[in-house]
Amino acid sequence: MPGGTGNFSMLKGSLVGWRSLLSSLTVSYSIPALRKARRQEQLVSKRLLREESTAAEGGQDGAEIVPDPLSEDEVLELLKGVQRGSDDRKRSLSQLRLALQNQETQQKFVRLDGSIPTLIGLFTSRLADVQMEAARCLHELSHSSDPMVAEACLPVTSYLLTYLSGHSVEFTELCLYTLGNLVVESEAVRKRLLPQGIIPVLASCIQSPHDAVLEGLGYVLSQLLQAKEAPAEIIPLVLGSALPQHMLRLVCSGLKSGTGAAVEFAWSLHYMVCSHTADAALLSLGAVPALTSLLLDLAAEIQDAPEGLELIVCPVLRCLGNLLAGETGCEAQIQDERLLIALFLIMEHFLQEHPFIVQEGLWLLNNLTADEPFFCSALLSLDLLPALLQLLRCSQMATVLALTVLCNVAVRGPAPCQQLHRHLLLPQLLPVLALPDPEVAGQSLELLHLLFLHCPEAAADFVGQGGCWALERHRSSPALQERAQALLDMVGQPAGASAFAPSHTTLPAFS
Repeated sequence: MPGGTGNFSMLKGSLVGWRSLLSSLTVSYSIPALRKARRQEQLVSKRLLREESTAAEGGQDGAEIVPDPLSEDEVLELLKGVQRGSDDRKRSLSQLRLALQNQETQQKFVRLDGSIPTLIGLFTSRLADVQMEAARCLHELSHSSDPMVAEACLPVTSYLLTYLSGHSVEFTELCLYTLGNLVVESEAVRKRLLPQGIIPVLASCIQSPHDAVLEGLGYVLSQLLQAKEAPAEIIPLVLGSALPQHMLRLVCSGLKSGTGAAVEFAWSLHYMVCSHTADAALLSLGAVPALTSLLLDLAAEIQDAPEGLELIVCPVLRCLGNLLAGETGCEAQIQDERLLIALFLIMEHFLQEHPFIVQEGLWLLNNLTADEPFFCSALLSLDLLPALLQLLRCSQMATVLALTVLCNVAVRGPAPCQQLHRHLLLPQLLPVLALPDPEVAGQSLELLHLLFLHCPEAAADFVGQGGCWALERHRSSPALQERAQALLDMVGQPAGASAFAPSHTTLPAFS
């Protein structure tokens, strides 16, 4: 796109007076490195918790070194070592745990008779150090990418659920991440856990005072909610529990504490909204005003925000965007012009380093302005058009979305179109119109149609600025030639009608 990512010089000038409208908070964030994977899309992932001492064994700067695979005899010897019941059992378990970091060794281990029952027996031991080391072995197995290994771990699921009310935060956290790894790998594991009562157990755990437990619980829930059977089998159980209101509470309190948990539960809410089965329940809980308030708080802190804030901003924007797309009249719950200010402050902050947040923000902005005069009027009255026009210089998707928002404004009639024209829309639109991308060009043509229809003087200026050559270029495109010709006709007869059918569509956010 022309101009790269552009800049927000206009935005900074128009918004500097509005920052004081957004409430200020003093917050601190702690986002573990393993959260960095969640960026532009929902991710089914696995997490691996290892002791710091174990990570240090990997090499310089914590680089992981996978151990060499063991022979079947060596694996058998390790199994015999943990079965002997000697004083060295914990040391034997530690050796087994390190060996299980290799996938080939994992496969050999689960094929041995009695291997998993032995680990389960030690996992249920009354000796806390033995129990913890056995849990770490099971955790290593849960991280395997081999479905056979996950299936072999089926018998341990009921014990994992039982120990979620365990005696230590570290042990409970380990059980949670082991469960989360297992549920994503195997439908058989999920089908066993549901009748075992995983949802009621999670609903009980969500009231834990420990951030590490809450974050692990959010991980398990987000893994469950991405399953193909989630809309029919899992989400109804979640909605029938106390989980949704606690999830919403934790997401919206993430600025004060437990940001890692807030990120996990924000993604969980996003997956629920994407299922199209939870909107009514979430709306009844006040999800829209709660998430709106959170965005205002995020925007108020954006200048001092640490790295990683985009991890919560992204799913929150998606939740709001999807809720707006899924429920007619949902916009009425958030007729607050401060939301537009917050959106532009967030997009300004992330434009250079995380431009995908601009796309998320524009998607929500489109759903706010589609068929909604309040936000179209607020966009104009707050003088945010210059900032929006700057976004025509961003990525292909951001450009299409910015054009769509401009169409939502232009379709309101003569007054908005005149304001667009006064803000020098044409000089910024002409380079975009000349681009070969058919989606960008098509949306540009629709915007020009609305502008010429409601603001005839814009048609004359378009001709004077040499715009007709760009229209002539698109006459050779089968997908665009009719619309390009219709605009050429309008330029010749600015007051006449055309064959365009303007649209302004509410879009479902990225799922």
